[in-house]
This record gives sequence, C-alpha cells and structure tokens, in this order.
Amino acid sequence: MDNDIKKHLTGLSIPQLLRWRVQNTGDKVALREKDFGCWNSYTWSQYYDHVRKVGLGLSKIEVKKNDIIALIGDNIPEMLFMALGAQSIGAISAGIYQTTMPDEIAQLLAYMKVAVVFCNDQEQVDKIVEIREQVPFVKKVIYEDPRGMRDYKTDDWFMYIEDLYEIGENIHLEKPDLFESFVDQGKPEDTCHLCLTSGTTGLPKGTMLTHKNYISMGLQITEVDTLEDTDEYVSFLPFAWIGEQMNSFGIAMATGITINFPESVETAMEDLKEIGPHFMFGAPRIYETIRSQIWLKIDESYWLNRMLYNYFIKIGEKSATYRMTGKKMPAGLRFKSWLGYQIIFRPLINQIGLLRLRRAYTGGAALGPELFTFYQAIGVNLKQIYGQTEIVGIAYMHRDGDVRPDTVGKPLPDTRCKISKEGEILSKSPCVTPGYFEMPEKTKELLEGGWLHSGDAGYIDEHGHLIVIDRLSDVMHNNRDEMFSPMFLENKLKFSPYIKEAVIFGNKRDYVASLINIDPIVVGKWAEDRGISYTTYMDLSAKPEVAELIYDQVKEINERVEKEHFKIKRFALLYKLLDMDDDELTKTGKIRRKFVREKYQNLYDALYDESIKEKEVEAMFQYQDGQSTAVKTKISFYTMEGV
Repeated sequence: MDNDIKKHLTGLSIPQLLRWRVQNTGDKVALREKDFGCWNSYTWSQYYDHVRKVGLGLSKIEVKKNDIIALIGDNIPEMLFMALGAQSIGAISAGIYQTTMPDEIAQLLAYMKVAVVFCNDQEQVDKIVEIREQVPFVKKVIYEDPRGMRDYKTDDWFMYIEDLYEIGENIHLEKPDLFESFVDQGKPEDTCHLCLTSGTTGLPKGTMLTHKNYISMGLQITEVDTLEDTDEYVSFLPFAWIGEQMNSFGIAMATGITINFPESVETAMEDLKEIGPHFMFGAPRIYETIRSQIWLKIDESYWLNRMLYNYFIKIGEKSATYRMTGKKMPAGLRFKSWLGYQIIFRPLINQIGLLRLRRAYTGGAALGPELFTFYQAIGVNLKQIYGQTEIVGIAYMHRDGDVRPDTVGKPLPDTRCKISKEGEILSKSPCVTPGYFEMPEKTKELLEGGWLHSGDAGYIDEHGHLIVIDRLSDVMHNNRDEMFSPMFLENKLKFSPYIKEAVIFGNKRDYVASLINIDPIVVGKWAEDRGISYTTYMDLSAKPEVAELIYDQVKEINERVEKEHFKIKRFALLYKLLDMDDDELTKTGKIRRKFVREKYQNLYDALYDESIKEKEVEAMFQYQDGQSTAVKTKISFYTMEGV
C-alpha cells in the first residue's frame, strides 16, 4: 500500500473507510458467518447496506451524536453492523464482555450513560431485564436472536433487529441521501468506541478510541507484516477486548481481509479448521490450550508417531533458533527440519487448522519463551506483540527473522517508545487514546508529559527489543529487598503441560510461594493412564500422586532459575480453577492478584507457616444461577527440598 493511499485512509472515519471499500471492492466477501452448519457471506456492499439500515434506524429512535450504544454478546456480524451503524450517525459504540454479571453491567451502563443496549440473545437480554429499574436512562434494548423472546415482544422497550432494519430501509427509501450526509460528517479525530480496560483493580475504565486510532493501528501492523485482501481471519476473541477490535475495526478495514465468525464459542476451534486462517491473534491461553491438545494427540498416538515426534521436536527446536534470528541454517539441519515438518508437524498443524497460517500473534499477557520455541519448532510462526487498550493493543511487535522469545519486539513504524527514570514503559503514537471517558484525573495521569504511561516495568536490550518485567505495582521485593517478578515465575510454571494457572506470592516475605491450578484435561489423562480414579477437579487436585507430579515440575523450574531468591519454596494445589465469574481473573484472563490473596488469605497464611502440612478449609462454589454451596476439603502444603 503506497503512502498516498495510507494518508488518504487515515483521514477517514471507519464508516467512510467502509464506503471506500464498497467503491473499490464492493462484491468481495467481507464477512462470513457459520449458522446451522452453513457458511453465509456478506460482501462489502451488503455490509454497508446493513450498517446504513442500523444507522438510520437508530436515528429514528432518537439516538444522537455522542450517545453511547452498548454491545453485549458473542461475535456475530450484527455486532459490527450495530457498532458501525452507531458510529455512522456520530454515536459511540462500547463493548461489554458477555460473561459480565447483571450488577456489574448496571454499573457500566450507568458510568457510560448508555442510551441503547444491543444483545445477541435471550441470555444477555435477561440480564438487562434483571437490572431494568437501575437503568432508566436506557431507551431501547435491541436483540438479534428472537428465540425465547416471546414474552418481551409486547413491550416497546425491546426491539428485534429486523424491525430496526425495516425502519432504516424505509427512511432510506424516503430520503436516499440522508445516510450519506451522516457519514460525511464523521471526522477521524471523533471518538467512535469506548473500550473497557481489564479492571484488575476495580470497575473497568472506558478508554475513548477514535477512528484514526483504529485505522492507524491497522496500517502500522501491515507495514510490518503485509496482509492481502484475500487473507482470512477467524473472529473468536471477545468483541469487548481490544485485541478483537484491533482486527475487526482496524486491520480488516485497512486491508480488506475477510472476517469469519464461528457458529459459537464452543465450536470456534472446529470452525477454525474449516477456514484455515492466514493470520490469527489470541491471548496466551489460546496457544496454551492448543499446545495441550497437540500433546494429547501425540500421547494418544501410536508408539512410532510418539518416537518420531520426540526426535523431530528436538530438531525443530534447534532449527527454530535459526529461523527466529534470521541466521542461515546448516544444510543437514535444514533437511532434517524439512523432513520432520513433512512427516510429523505438517499433518499435525493441518488437523488443528493452522496449515495456511503465515503468522500468529499473541498479546494481552506475557508468554513464556519455551512456548514460542515450541510453536516455531512445529512450523507455526508465533510472534509476541505488546501494548495496551489505550494504544489500540500494540506498541511493540516481533519481526520475521528477529523473534527473540524473551522479548516483545521493537516499536511499530509510527510509534515512539522510551523508558522512564522509574523504569516505566512510555509510548507515543497516532493510536494513543485521547483519554478515559469522564475521568479527567485518570486521563491526566495516563498521559502525563505527553507520553502514554503503561504502568509496566521494562527495559530495552542491546538489540532494541523491549523486555517487559511486570506491572510496576506487581513487582515484588522479599524481606532482603531483592526484587523478583511474579509474572515471570507464573509463566515458567504455566509452561508445564500439567499446570493451568499459578499465583506467585512473596512480597516482603522470606521466600516465594505459590497456589497452583492443575490442568484438568492433561492431568486427568495422566491419571487415567496410571489407573488413578477420581471424580471431580477437587478430588483430582487432592491426589498425592498429582502432588508428586507437580512437585517434580516445580523442582525442574527451580533448577532453571539462576537467582536463588526467585526459587519457589512452598506450594499448594488449589481445589478449584481460578475463574472470571468469581472475580479471580479479569475478562482477559489476567490474575487479580490482590483479590486472590484476600480471598484465600487462610491458604496464603499457611504457605508461610512451614509447620503446616495440611489444612481443612471450607470451599465456596457459586453457580451461574447465583446460588452457592460450601464444601469442606483438606489442602496439603508442600515444601521444596534445598530451597
């Protein structure tokens, strides 16, 4: 893409860019959705038609410039129709995670002063019904799936999206130039979307993002890694997360790629196989899950396949070090690597739908260097990106041939970065937010001195790559004032196939300790192979054989840690998986460390009392219907020898 076109595109709003796409490639497929087993397509022209219907329909129900439209639900084309339809008339879209509970939704709707809520199905509509008295300012609740909505059809507060389309189409027939006049009024500097932060310390903040923010990000990424308008992308990340918006608002509009929507969250990985995307973006948990699936496939395979895999994965790891650094590979190693790819890894990645993948990106949290090497070894070009919601997701990014697993790469082309005296990562870019919605003091802190303050500690290495240490607020010091990063150790632990999640403690304490979640799938298979029977996750995690397995994993990690004060001395296996619904994880899967410590204070105290080998606790479980139950169980605590 030449500079004149880039300059033109950054001078447009997102709806104006959509119109430009229609003028240039109107008949090309823009969106594809799987519904009842069949893939249905929307061209760029059809995409624009639906956006027009929504925009004019919203104007009829008195949605005005700067009004806010909240979107709650799974990823479907209608999510984009509603967002861009609102943006076309000067309103602002805002995504709310579909896992958000009613009380928090009420707080978010009140904070953002939401005028209209769009929900994809009855489950989300019922949440709004539950809080209806708390949100009298909401004019309409628009829904996409009519199943289960019979009781609401006589209430004017609710509107079926097809009725909104009809209203918009009728207005267009009466006033064919009206919508274009709305679109023409858009400016690239206008706020078009509020993206909620992860909310690690409280209620999420609404990050104001402009049309220019998103479009600039799409263009910057493609300067580093070229995308063709024939490329395919699978949309399975939560729409409320900046990572998904970066692709659907930014990259897709800037490059003209096709976005594919799976039939459901549950079928996303199966649908991915049918599409065979050319690039994908996911949080570390996605890649950790895929890796676990690969290991299970190998474990269940014939002995010859296992033997060949174990041999060629070592070859792959050696060749990966050459590919990642751009160095010329020795001929012998190159041949063995090619052979291993053809007979083992190519069929393997084809089974999981990644055969056409040219590049895979991960962000949202740090990923262990070992996981990078694993994917590069099997032929998947996985690269790290680093950024935050307030810069549309990306500031740093690995380049092909310059992938260093312990870093997050170099700045994007139009991004300037530096490290403050306090060690904080700072950035400047056309993608930086104007600030937080109705939070002037927080905005002032965020953009102090004209730089975006990340809140993360890091440094630039001799190759110009950024190394992220941890959140400034999360960096810990032991009783001897020796600094260590809990995130670093958590990532080390999570590289073990048997460990799903880990929480590291040790601030102002004599040693490092951890609460660990086992991976129920991998450990469950491990137990079955050894004839160890179990009933529930709680039962499995309490098995002494499982504790011995995890002990060996922690021991191996301790042996690879150079600094003594980084070593884990005590650990316990938690009786339940950490969960977003229990507020233990953010919506993007980050640990809410302070909350977890306070919730499991009795376990934390026991970790730092070496005389305690076992403790009876009352485990509380909350179900989706709001009911809770208490179960008594015993937790064992383990001390590592020689630490």
